[in-house]
Amino acid sequence: MRYLARISYDGSHYYGFQRLNDMDTIQSRLESVLSKINAGFVHVYGAGRTDRFVHALDQCVHFDLSVMMDGALLMYKMNRLLPSDISVNSIVLVDDDFHARHMVLEKRYLYKVYMGPKDPFVCSYSYVMYDDIDVGLIKDAAKVFVGHHDFRNFVSGYRDCYEAVINDIKVYKDGNYLCFEFLGKSFYRYMVRKIVGALLDVGRGKACLDDVLSSLNLASCKTFFCAPAWGLYLMEIKY
Repeated sequence: MRYLARISYDGSHYYGFQRLNDMDTIQSRLESVLSKINAGFVHVYGAGRTDRFVHALDQCVHFDLSVMMDGALLMYKMNRLLPSDISVNSIVLVDDDFHARHMVLEKRYLYKVYMGPKDPFVCSYSYVMYDDIDVGLIKDAAKVFVGHHDFRNFVSGYRDCYEAVINDIKVYKDGNYLCFEFLGKSFYRYMVRKIVGALLDVGRGKACLDDVLSSLNLASCKTFFCAPAWGLYLMEIKY
């Protein structure tokens, strides 16, 4: 029987989502718990990887169990066994050919920059910045990333293909936070963080719009700031 689970987690103490040798990861925690419930190893497939320190409010995973179990009961059992910083929010039975990653229609990410008074309780959940910035310039620069592009200058690591489509980027103030909201189907490693970093460089006068356009059009490759992982949240996945 195949199940789809929606989970949230505080990524502060984990080496990302994907299983990684003996490191403590979200996938390894989920697999450990489900294998106990199933009395046999359960492989968990995620809708996407989140890096070390990245948080999620709506990560999605699928897995197969050898026995039929009510979703509410399974969620109760998993939450009893999981640590307090990982929560299963819902579980539903799906078709046997469902795949959490391959069938994604859209993902929504949020990046939070804190710009308020010093607060020791926001450091692990946002990028703290006290520079003067021009939000208008940031909004103008964000528009050039929307649409279909080759993002090779805004990702980390080698890939066969760097092309992706960003459906929308919203930049807005929310109290003491400057927020960047991304909508799209596929986001590659460090892609959101590198785009946010480039936009922040534009906003604080360390880069200009032409620098962004040149890097996006592959005419040059300027080194932009890469925003730290702990300000990034996987907010929603649609199927």
